[in-house]
Amino acid sequence: MTELKFHQLTKEKGVARIVLNRPKHNVFNIDMMQELTQLLAQLNDDAELKCVLIAAQGASWCAGVEVSDHKPELAPEMIRVFDALLKQIHALAVPSIAAVHGACLGGGMEVAIACDMIVASKAAIFGQPEIKLGFLPPYAAVRLPHLVGPSKAIEICTTGRRYSAEAVYNMGLVAELLEVETFEEGLTKLIKEIGHCSPLIIRLNKKAVNLHLGLDINAAMESVSDLFLNQLMKTEDTLEGIKSFEEKRRPEWKNC
Repeated sequence: MTELKFHQLTKEKGVARIVLNRPKHNVFNIDMMQELTQLLAQLNDDAELKCVLIAAQGASWCAGVEVSDHKPELAPEMIRVFDALLKQIHALAVPSIAAVHGACLGGGMEVAIACDMIVASKAAIFGQPEIKLGFLPPYAAVRLPHLVGPSKAIEICTTGRRYSAEAVYNMGLVAELLEVETFEEGLTKLIKEIGHCSPLIIRLNKKAVNLHLGLDINAAMESVSDLFLNQLMKTEDTLEGIKSFEEKRRPEWKNC
């Protein structure tokens, strides 16, 4: 990829940290969304990757998508590009974490809920205010019912209300709620917990969850047992995990 215009990227010990960087409020435009999609696709090709963290500079995490890109002549392209970004987040083989510290609104909230986990500062604010401008949030209308149920999803989409991080945490949308002063410390702790594990086994664990969504219990258990016995148990890292436990030492992952 050419030099990043709207994002910063660092990679260390299998963790990719992307920082949204479009002052003043990291509002997405078409070019920014395309850049992030390409960046995520390239990261997904890294076999050593363990997780992707999406953080942000400035007062807001992301305050949405440019209103000007919603005009009738631009809307089809905006939706195509935005959908491609959301699909690329879902396509990540490793856990994705939205590290939300400020305003997370509209399209910004949609990107956050596309991630596997949201870690939020107690100062964060969430909401889908599109209705106040005569719009609807397409992805949120699809995703939120699975996360918080239809009733709460309709409330969020039809009121345009802003919610505190604590309120969103109580809905189950936020995995971890952190004090403002210890936000970075909490993120570091979570990343270290994931980082201690094998990249391959991390991917298999995420696959085990996502592969069986929507299946009835019998089909899901049969499928996940097959994954366990015929993929997981044939990896060197699973055998190393057993061996290291018996020998009371840290495992030495081979990622195979």
